Amino acid sequence: MKTLIIEDDRDLALAISEYLELHNVECDFAYNGASGITLALQHRYDCLILDNMLPKVSGTDVCRQLRANGIDTPILMLTACDMEADQLNAFSAGLDDYVIKPCAMPLLLARLNSLYRRDNPERECIQIADLRIYPKEYRAIRSEQELKLTPTSWKILLFLARRSPVVVSRNEIEEHIWLDEDVEEGTVNVHLHQLRKVVDKPFNCPLIHTHVGIGLSLSGETP
Repeated sequence: MKTLIIEDDRDLALAISEYLELHNVECDFAYNGASGITLALQHRYDCLILDNMLPKVSGTDVCRQLRANGIDTPILMLTACDMEADQLNAFSAGLDDYVIKPCAMPLLLARLNSLYRRDNPERECIQIADLRIYPKEYRAIRSEQELKLTPTSWKILLFLARRSPVVVSRNEIEEHIWLDEDVEEGTVNVHLHQLRKVVDKPFNCPLIHTHVGIGLSLSGETP
């Protein structure tokens, strides 16, 4: 995924890019609204992140001008402006998502991934570190090695990936995979063990993490 960050706070822009690039998101920068418009018109991006209170051209006006020029790239506004009127004005200008600062980086990444998937349904790929998941093709690849998964392991992996990096409980997994079926005690743990053997055991860094007393997450970061 290639993203343009339009943010006049250079330290914040750098912090966002450093986190996103750990998750295979390539970032470009613009430090005022006018430069952001120029870059967005000249290059193809998968998503845009922009502040509202920008020098030269406000974030809302950036959005409005890009839409007027036929740019349909998903735009996420990350701003300290928390007034309802600001949000309504931005959405009326063609905004896709509105996130109020401060925002946890994992949540920002999850919102970006959601926008990307919504804009690219025919070529959906969920990428977490070196793991790529293709839901429509029922394929999972890690470090260029195709993973051989049972149907249940595939369902659990996809569920964790769609929620990544959010922690999900074992009860949530059970309810999602087996719906209203009666499941024997320990069934979830058995399938999680099988999933870890395929997704994590052959590789150096685990992606499936246990959060004691809470649940599990699928993430490239160690909790």
